[in-house]
Amino acid sequence: MIVAPSRKDAARRRLLAAAGPGALLAAAGHGGRLGLGALALAPARSQAAGPAIDESLPIRARSLLTSDGVRLNLLESLPPAPDPAAATIVLVPGWCMPATIWRAQLAALGARWPTLAMDPRGQGDSAVPAGGYTADRRADDLRDVLAGRGRVVLVAWSLGVLEALHYVRRHGSDGLIGLMLVDNSMGEPPAPAASDFLVRLRRERTATVEKFVRGLFAHPPAPAQLDALRDAALRMPLEASVALLSYPLPRQYWRDTVHRFDRPLAYVVTPRFREQSRHLLQARPASRVEIFENAGHALFVDEAGRFNRLVGDWIPTLQM
Repeated sequence: MIVAPSRKDAARRRLLAAAGPGALLAAAGHGGRLGLGALALAPARSQAAGPAIDESLPIRARSLLTSDGVRLNLLESLPPAPDPAAATIVLVPGWCMPATIWRAQLAALGARWPTLAMDPRGQGDSAVPAGGYTADRRADDLRDVLAGRGRVVLVAWSLGVLEALHYVRRHGSDGLIGLMLVDNSMGEPPAPAASDFLVRLRRERTATVEKFVRGLFAHPPAPAQLDALRDAALRMPLEASVALLSYPLPRQYWRDTVHRFDRPLAYVVTPRFREQSRHLLQARPASRVEIFENAGHALFVDEAGRFNRLVGDWIPTLQM
């Protein structure tokens, strides 16, 4: 069920135009406990490559009620004359981060294809329910967002990588014409090093989140924008944010899901996942791999133009 556009639209458009970037550092503990995510409202710097950002393109906020009755906020950008047969790009952010992290993609890719970014439950302008911060429920939320949309290119970042893979395992690949996984481990060796992030998060949450946010960028945004990212990351209740980083699934689960996926796959990462990308290509030689050598975890913010060009060049090669 889609609810009428929010009255916050005008304020959100001003925010989208004025604010700056953010990102999330993927972490891995034991088993499959991976992921983190972060926020970006505008590119850190101008990018010459890739589809041009159309600042006049309207970005509309809408609400959707999930099958368990939680209100999710969606940001949508449409071309001036949409093609009914065109692919739809659906963007999934990472841990505790809002849809506005994809602002540069909404403004550039949305000029060519219908482009949708979601605020997962507890994030951005979505409702903050008491429960549902599990792999199953988050995959079901993604199913609710994708329902009725054909020819979807799903682009998922950080924790969103795991949630997109669990969605595929739980609900199948019908309707997807491509899956792009952005800067997280997806079960290939070597496993990322164990992290004490959850211990520090419980002990000194605000300081830990602030340090975490400030360490995410190759090209740091202004201090005020970093503060906004910190505040966004603190919106979700602590125990809910911990639950998102504690999915009880082994690394082999993610790896098997990737290997079984029956549609085109792209793996877009920073150098720390270079070796994983090599193993992926051994198992799935047709996969598209791109390494952003000089970007931070939110590589689609640090190098928005290059990332947008990559997506824009990939979509026409996808068949269904």
